[in-house]
Amino acid sequence: MRTRRALALAGSAVALSVALTGCSALNGILGGGAGDADRDEDTGQVTESANIDIFALKLGDCKMASASGLIEDADVVPCDQPHDEEVYYEITMKDGEFSEEAVDTASQECIGDAYTSFIGVAYDDSALEVYPITPTQDTWDQLNDRVVQCVVTDPAGQTTGSLKGAAR
Repeated sequence: MRTRRALALAGSAVALSVALTGCSALNGILGGGAGDADRDEDTGQVTESANIDIFALKLGDCKMASASGLIEDADVVPCDQPHDEEVYYEITMKDGEFSEEAVDTASQECIGDAYTSFIGVAYDDSALEVYPITPTQDTWDQLNDRVVQCVVTDPAGQTTGSLKGAAR
């Protein structure tokens, strides 16, 4: 039952993020967004809380959930501070024509081996939830957006530190 729910959740999240990420693309094209956060030169980790353009979000970033539910920008924080979400995996899509089906298929990797390797247990056995941030037709065509980012969150509330190896 959890597998069907997980796949339905992932599919719903793909549809939602596909529908909403276009807003950030348009904001970015029109000059919105706050650029990138201060990052450690060696590790690339966020060193100071910041509101960044969604396209500046990187693997390993910890962030707060969007207050509006829209994926327009991201409030990132150092992972040693309380946060809602963490980007734990990225998939780079091959060039070519945009395909919502291909993006949806790639997004399924978020709850497969990548999840198990990062969290330490299979998604079906985990208490954590996942959603993807995906390219849209507009971001694909206009911004060469090819990255699917997998984001993990704990429905029980904020976490401090990375969820890597959480095994729950």
